[in-house]
Amino acid sequence: MRILAALRSVSWRDLAVSVAPFALALALAVAVTLHFLQPAPPTHLVISAGPPGSAFEHAALQYQRILARNGVTLQILASQGSQDNLHRLADAAADVGFVQGGLADAAAVGPGLDGLVSLGSLFYEPLYIFYRGVGPIPTLAALQGRRIALGPEGSGTRALAQAVLKANGVEAPAGATWVGLGGAPMVQALLQGRIDAAFVMSDSSAPDQVRTLLHAPGIQMFNVRQADAYRRRFRYLGTLELGPGSFDLGRNLPATALTLLAPTVELVARAGLHPALSDLLIETAREVHGRGGLLHATGEFPAPLDHEYPISEDAARFYKSGKSLSYRLLPFWLASLVDRVIVVLVPALLVLIPALRLIPGVYSWRIRRRIHRRYAELMALERRTLQTLDDAQRRELRERLEEIDKTVINLKIPPAFADQVYVLREHIGFVRERLQ
Repeated sequence: MRILAALRSVSWRDLAVSVAPFALALALAVAVTLHFLQPAPPTHLVISAGPPGSAFEHAALQYQRILARNGVTLQILASQGSQDNLHRLADAAADVGFVQGGLADAAAVGPGLDGLVSLGSLFYEPLYIFYRGVGPIPTLAALQGRRIALGPEGSGTRALAQAVLKANGVEAPAGATWVGLGGAPMVQALLQGRIDAAFVMSDSSAPDQVRTLLHAPGIQMFNVRQADAYRRRFRYLGTLELGPGSFDLGRNLPATALTLLAPTVELVARAGLHPALSDLLIETAREVHGRGGLLHATGEFPAPLDHEYPISEDAARFYKSGKSLSYRLLPFWLASLVDRVIVVLVPALLVLIPALRLIPGVYSWRIRRRIHRRYAELMALERRTLQTLDDAQRRELRERLEEIDKTVINLKIPPAFADQVYVLREHIGFVRERLQ
């Protein structure tokens, strides 16, 4: 009953007018926040990987299993290799892809590259150069006039092979014969003597094919003796130093120290990739590529190495500070929801907190204003009593005074203001006595 009585005493009109400006400000703040708020992260991603059996496909399959644990479906598109992946990203046919360094100029995809960013370098991709022979060759210029397998069209192997051969003065058709083979057909062609040399990288060949050529009699691996010159000429190239027995301890392969050219492979994405998915992909890359191996140390990758594609702002933030607290403690889908709720709540609280302090004051001011308005009417009436009045004028003033009194009695006033109402009625009684 007390609650009902209190509700009946509320001046809902005054309360509505007091709340309205803050409600409008709150609605505006939420609307602006929602306009600029990132949508919920999609649960489906497309990655352009590599040919079946390649190291790129193997990595993509690992990504697929890890992302599935977080409720994200990863669709894997087979490709010819890095160059093919880069074209797909530029044409928006894929969301992310593995791209070997050194292809930004060779891919010739035009302005589409402007919308691509890097989520980090993932691993070294050594360039294995095999050739038929019984002894070492000093430089790649020795392949002049040979039949050389460069990898299929669309592979990063082909683009890098053409670049380093051109730097050595070996170009088709005058200086050599290009053969567009990769994978198992390339291995068989080299073993059978149908080609003289082959360039092999993991974007278009499987690791077991490299092992086959390493153990094949009459097949040599090129040792890069001009490593420093290559690094200076091609800024995206690194080199790997491998000691004797690195590939096979039992057979001591290679028999002597070996230097390989090795660009890094980057996880390239379209610039509009959702920040939550960017974080999830880098975390996945750490799980897949973070362990050490023959070609890199533990924790060396993924890394925000700035090469041909700018590191995305979201990736740079992740490498610097890691995941947000919600993503550390909650499942991916729930953390995404919590983050979005928090983003909406912050501007809402910025309006609500001062509003909760100001609304009571505004409401009280409106109630007092209504009481003061009656005081103004009463004072005007009392000033008229100081004049010389006839009976008709006194009767008119008494009627007006009774109207004021009735209005005050019918005011919807909260109990907290009852003392002010009764003081006003005492003053009305005082004026009434003067009119008698």
